[in-house]
Parts: sequence; structure tokens; C-alpha cells
Amino acid sequence: MRAVIVNQPGGPETLEITQLPEPEPAAGEVLVRVAAAGVNRADLLQRRGFYDPPAGATPVLGLECSGEVVGVGADVDPSVVGQRVAALLTGGGYAEYVAVPLGQVAPVPGDLDDVAAGGLMETAATVWSNVFETAGLTAGEVLLVHGGASGIGTTAIQMAVAAGARVVVTVGSPEKAQVCRDLGAERAIEYRTTDFLDELKGADLRPDVILDIMGAAYLERNVRALATGGRLVVIGLQGGIKGELDLNRLLMKRASVTATSLRARPAHEKASIVAGLVTAVWPWVAEGLVRPVVHSTFPLERVQEAHQVLEDSSHTGKVVLTLGTAD
Repeated sequence: MRAVIVNQPGGPETLEITQLPEPEPAAGEVLVRVAAAGVNRADLLQRRGFYDPPAGATPVLGLECSGEVVGVGADVDPSVVGQRVAALLTGGGYAEYVAVPLGQVAPVPGDLDDVAAGGLMETAATVWSNVFETAGLTAGEVLLVHGGASGIGTTAIQMAVAAGARVVVTVGSPEKAQVCRDLGAERAIEYRTTDFLDELKGADLRPDVILDIMGAAYLERNVRALATGGRLVVIGLQGGIKGELDLNRLLMKRASVTATSLRARPAHEKASIVAGLVTAVWPWVAEGLVRPVVHSTFPLERVQEAHQVLEDSSHTGKVVLTLGTAD
């Protein structure tokens, strides 16, 4: 099968399409013929040598995909063969076939096509596990999302609005701000010209929950921005790994700071997250309340271009690779 690996850490030019053996599904796994695979910033980190796969995982990139179940391992009901699924992966999505634990796949919800479904699972699982399970966002609360026009950001806006919450985002351009407002954000703050903390002072949009991709660079301002009882969840470190935390301010606000990652979680935790998605989020998708925002698609042969789009941050929503006959 065709698959994408990194021949040496570096830029997009280090991505290489090679031939690898088709994986064999182990006990409790299914084999998925991949139709489309989402491109995520974690893939860029892995390509640069900063985010190695967990022990025992495939070196093939790709943390999510859509496709068809074409085989099963021991202890899996063969009736799932032929089912269209979206899958949450530890790796392997940038390939024609991937083996994945049964608990990490779910039927494609609603009327999503392969491309939309291919860019759904990683972002939806990230938002569900962090904003809802960890931070406990509820109806009427305010969610602040940094990077609101990203794949995670556009998904977080829609899921929070569907749950009855209010949403504020930070974005990098007027065009991205408009996309976020169209998705339901009440306010979109352009971080290149406005300090989000200044914008929120004295407003009725003090965030109860903050979903942060920046880490150290935003830590102090995030804590200051939180409402009483607020919850800051850090899921990315684009702004650095070390910062000062004002524990007194945190104490006075009765607030909390949590940092999480998804990829290295054990299979049973990922299965629980996927089950939560199917129960709570898939109905929103079926109703059209949550839809993957797809910026662009690239065939597997143009994977280097797909990575460059994310490197440039010129995208809104998801970039998706498509599998099939080479162009």
C-alpha cells in the first residue's frame, strides 16, 4: 500500500510516499480502507521530530480518517465489514489501509461525505474530551477559543453553540473573524491588532472555559481573563512551554488550569471519548448543527502542499488528504 512517512525531520519536503505492507488487524481491531485523512498540527510536529509516535505505533502520519471497514481481527463481529466509518487513530491515516481498535471507529454520522468525515474525528474528539468532559462547559456559559478559525476552533464554536453556550474567539484576520461569526461566535477578536484581555475587560463575556493552543505566551492573560470558577484547558504549546502562573489570582477566582493530550491516551480512554461523541455530538451532526469546515483537499501525492498550507496558517477549518487513484 502507499503510505506517507518522514524520511528525516524537517520541512514538508521531507515527507515521502513509500510502499509498505498492508497492516493486519490484531485482536479487537478492524482494517479500514482509507478514503480521506485529516491533516493536523500534530502531524507537522511529528514531521519536525518534536512529536514521536507512542511506543509500538506506526510511523505513518495521520491521526484521523474516514473509510470502509474491509477486515476484522479476532473477537470482532464480522458484520461491521462494509460499514462506512470515521476513525480516531494513534497514527497511520496517511495510507491506503490502517488497522485501528474497534472502539476508536464510529459510523459516519448524518450525510457527511468521505472528505468531511475524514476531517471530523480528531477535532471533534479533542473538543469533546477537553471542553465538555474535562472543563464541563454547560449551557449559558462562555467559551473562549484561541485559534477560532482552525479545525479545532471551527469545531469548538459549533459544538459549544449547539450545547447552548456563548463563544468568543481569537483569530488572525478579518476574513477568519467573519467565518467564526458565521458559525455562531458572538465576538471574534483579531489578535494582531487587539489584546484579547483588553477586549474582554468589563464585558459580559468573561470566559468560564478557555480552550488554549498557545501555552506559555497566553498563560498569564488567560488566567486574568477567566471568570470566577473558570477552567483553562491547554491543548497546544505554539507560544512556548514555560510561563509564570499567578497562584493567588487562580485561588481568588477559584479557577483551574489543566493540560491534556489525546494521542497517547490508552485505547479504552479513546473508546470512551468516541462513545461520548456518538451519543452527544453525532445527533448535532445529523441535524446540521455541527459540520466540518473543509478549507481544501489534496490527493496523497500532494501531501507536501497540504502540510505547507498548515505551515502558512492560510487555512480556515480543515485540510484533508484524499486517497484513491493517483492524479
